Amino acid sequence: MSVSSTDLGAGARSHPQTDVSKDELLRRAAFASFIGTFVEWFDYAVYGFLAAVIAVVFFPATDARSGLMAAYAVFALSFIIRPIGGVIWGHFGDKFGRKATLSLSIFIMSAATFVIAFLPSYETAGMLAPILLLLTRMVQGFAASGEFAGAASFLAEYAPDNRRGFFTSLVPAGEAAGLLAASLFVALLYALLSDAQLQSWGWRLPFLMAFPLGFVGVFIRRRLEETPHFQALEQENHVPTTPVKELFKNNFPQLMMAFGGTLLNAVGFYLILIYMPTYLAGELGVGKEAAFLCSTVTLVAYLGSIFIMGALSDKLGRKVILLLCSVLFVVLTVPLFMVLSSITYTGMASTSYLMILMVLALFGVMMAMNGGTLATFLCELFPTRVRFSGFALSYNSANAFFGGTAPLIATWVGGIIGSALAPAYFLTGAAIITFLSIMMARAGGAGSKLEE
Repeated sequence: MSVSSTDLGAGARSHPQTDVSKDELLRRAAFASFIGTFVEWFDYAVYGFLAAVIAVVFFPATDARSGLMAAYAVFALSFIIRPIGGVIWGHFGDKFGRKATLSLSIFIMSAATFVIAFLPSYETAGMLAPILLLLTRMVQGFAASGEFAGAASFLAEYAPDNRRGFFTSLVPAGEAAGLLAASLFVALLYALLSDAQLQSWGWRLPFLMAFPLGFVGVFIRRRLEETPHFQALEQENHVPTTPVKELFKNNFPQLMMAFGGTLLNAVGFYLILIYMPTYLAGELGVGKEAAFLCSTVTLVAYLGSIFIMGALSDKLGRKVILLLCSVLFVVLTVPLFMVLSSITYTGMASTSYLMILMVLALFGVMMAMNGGTLATFLCELFPTRVRFSGFALSYNSANAFFGGTAPLIATWVGGIIGSALAPAYFLTGAAIITFLSIMMARAGGAGSKLEE
């Protein structure tokens, strides 16, 4: 599963074989983008779904909320590295090519995740345990900062103009599928193991899966060819020497629009798709197995809608879909959380549980409107020379400052104000900023083309 540093140069200079059709190259790119993103986000999401167990294993005995806040603090701190990672991955992706950069990112993610499985507990190693956990999470964050932007740029540069939204939606679909697999795996652990078994050794199992999954991801990605758009830059000797410097000099307004346009996705992704099981169990008293089933329903609704939204964006334009999504979140988020907080949970076979599932399924569809469209919008916002850098820096900065901190802020604010609506206020504010940012962008109309 090794990736040599020479691949960064060699990958950029590989060219498609003449006997391989464009359709076949597109199918390969689509499959590799989906599988690679699936692997990375299964690895990355397991921590979020196991936060309650990790709080007990890695932090000194405190009250439940303090331990959970400590676990989410590590979750949030791992995002500090992501803007830096966005700059580094963007530089390599725009200078040396998309293919080798993506192979390296999945290797680093899988290796860091595999290491977590062998970390000592707080009981065994004291404060060294959470320090090691933080370091490995920061390596994961560094790897993740190159994945989404790179995979989306890679696939968008292969896809035809009239179907770019549909094909590029495979990247967030891979992300959602990884989350779904992680959620189901953790739910299975909760169902089969006792709390003592989970805290002793059960929590390590999903992290151990990182090695075989990572091997598959690296193998698939190393068999790809570089994108036609990047090859054209190479053939014209037009590859940028310092892409990030060029980005700030020539594309700073687009960078700010992309940052604001990503806020809703960043906050919504981690509150609705990662934090929600913990919220339901801690704030509403829903059982852990039932809470993870709720997360599964949300992810299924998200995954089932995401291709439809990508295809709709090809017909109506990215901007229309993203603006409509922002409006829906501004109008519906607080009322939907009020419905959740008013429900008295009485068991998985009850009407109250059905109501919770319906609310979360609606959130999943709303998130798909954004998730299935945003990646294509960001790709079309930047020219090929700085596409990876612009996407990676804006997307990772938004996730670092507002996405990764969302569970921590929601838990902290909820404890201070004593209200279960804290996540709703945070999410609504993000939706307003995203609406204003998308409104300012010229890109995102129906039939948009990638800027060369």
